[in-house]
Amino acid sequence: MPMESCDKKIVSGCEFSGVKPAVMDLPYPPVQVREKNQNYADLIAISYCGMVSEMSAIMQYINNENRIFHQNCQMGKAFLGMAMAEMMHMQMLGQLVCLLGGNVGYTVRQQGGRQWMWSPQCLTLPEKFGDMLQVDLESEQAAISQYNMHIRKIQDDYVNAVLNRIIQDEQYHIMMLRSMMG
Repeated sequence: MPMESCDKKIVSGCEFSGVKPAVMDLPYPPVQVREKNQNYADLIAISYCGMVSEMSAIMQYINNENRIFHQNCQMGKAFLGMAMAEMMHMQMLGQLVCLLGGNVGYTVRQQGGRQWMWSPQCLTLPEKFGDMLQVDLESEQAAISQYNMHIRKIQDDYVNAVLNRIIQDEQYHIMMLRSMMG
């Protein structure tokens, strides 16, 4: 067998080094709180690592990027950009949880004191590309709904300013996903 046949390789061809977070071109408010509040920390933790959460969004978008980049590099980059934005959101939420007196982890304390731990079972990973986009769109809509619920319950304008700014990015992701559905 000729030696050159062993030198064959498959190369991605999709360059990700210039990808930036997919966020609105608006500043984020400072991450601060009026006072410690464990109930608020518990609410924010749901969006940090609950079923509908930044953790779930990150993992879902990274999985989507890994499955699509070889077919469509631009869409792979879009998924990576959205995942990067969700990482920024998760980081801000983690800061809020800590400032509010909570502990950052991958568990959520639910009403009644029960704890629930994030796992990949939180993800929906359809095989078909159109279904993938639809699930992502629904996840973004659910995140916005959840953030709005938090805002109604949290009486801290500093916390709510951060949540409202995150909602703007989630709305931007919905726009991006709809354009990808094309």
